[in-house]
Amino acid sequence: MNLKIKPIETDSAAAPPAAKVDAPQRVLIVDDSRLQRKILCSSVKRWGFEVHEAGSGEEAMVIAQEIQPDLILSDWMMPGMNGLEFCNAFRQISQDRYGYFILLTSKSEKAEIAMGLEAGADDFVTKPVDANELRARIAAGERILRMQRELTEKNRLITDTLDELQRVYDSLDSDLIEAKKLQQSLIRERHKSFDTGDVSLMLRSSGHVGGDLVGFFPAGEGHLGLFSIDVSGHGISSALMTARLAGYLSATAPDQNVALHRAPDGTYAFLPPEEVIETLNDLVLDEMDTEHYFTLLLADVTLETGHVRMAQAGHPHPAVQRKNGDIEQDGPGGFPVGLMSGISFQQFETQLLPGDRLLLLSDGVTECPDGTGDMLEESGLATIMTELADVSGPPFFEALLWKMTEFAGGDQFPDDVSGILFEFSGPDH
Repeated sequence: MNLKIKPIETDSAAAPPAAKVDAPQRVLIVDDSRLQRKILCSSVKRWGFEVHEAGSGEEAMVIAQEIQPDLILSDWMMPGMNGLEFCNAFRQISQDRYGYFILLTSKSEKAEIAMGLEAGADDFVTKPVDANELRARIAAGERILRMQRELTEKNRLITDTLDELQRVYDSLDSDLIEAKKLQQSLIRERHKSFDTGDVSLMLRSSGHVGGDLVGFFPAGEGHLGLFSIDVSGHGISSALMTARLAGYLSATAPDQNVALHRAPDGTYAFLPPEEVIETLNDLVLDEMDTEHYFTLLLADVTLETGHVRMAQAGHPHPAVQRKNGDIEQDGPGGFPVGLMSGISFQQFETQLLPGDRLLLLSDGVTECPDGTGDMLEESGLATIMTELADVSGPPFFEALLWKMTEFAGGDQFPDDVSGILFEFSGPDH
């Protein structure tokens, strides 16, 4: 084969190479003709590159694995491993660091060019080689390699960032799982039996932690306090606020429970529920630096008689299901706690008879949407309660969640769901 390089007619032959920052530097020239390699090497070195040469495809493979060339100029027709075979083999070993491959060929037919591209070649220079054209092809390869390596570096940075974010997420997820355990531990008992009735509790957050809280506490001789709280939002800050509120309505530290009054003889009595909510409203506005507010339903149950006095602060109405199946949902509504000072709340009452039950729920139940966006509402809750009239205790809440899942078309509800069920059996059951 005869390879002739036409001399460059301008000063570009002596021009300095492109910027070397992140620029390709190592060029491997492969040709079975020593003379032709010498001619090519002379020009490429003059352009500022580090040049390596090989007399065959087999030798080029050894060198390529050792130096990882940025750019390769290879003759197509060589004995043994030809240029196409070398290109294909080179691509198998250069997956991590891309090398720009230019085939030197006298072939110009479209089918043969397509063959070269399929083998992994990036560009072609037709022999006899024109120095201006070769320099231009190499410059194009430099630009492509530079962009490719910039993209690789950006992808690496993105991958590293995503890995770091994943580590942060895993750490947060682990912390949230522990936080969920702690929040669930605020409900020490999910079911408790008394001489005249049973109380059952449910707490199900829409995420790891949520803003709902339910509970009960001894409220003096023969009295039981019930509370259902729904803090605005669903995340960590809402959960922290529920923990703070749990301390204000503590079952284990009556002296810290704002709903209880300690008499001189050491006994405790339930304060009027509406006054308790007013106290909580002042505490939130005066002592808590928070944008959160919450709804609340607070009830004082007289265990012997079934008499219930309550106060409502923006929480859903309590539902009373009578022994005969009738359902009553009513209340004054009221204003949420923590939004405005000077708000007063109204007490209301109901009388439970043996076989009746009282259900307090957060709005995650009545505002549960179906597939079209329509909410369950109080009418839907009444239907479910009627269907579950014979189900009592913790199984009632399990069945309620199943009914909500059927209604919503899935068990991932958009809001926290919580509730208290007090079933009054009476003193002579």
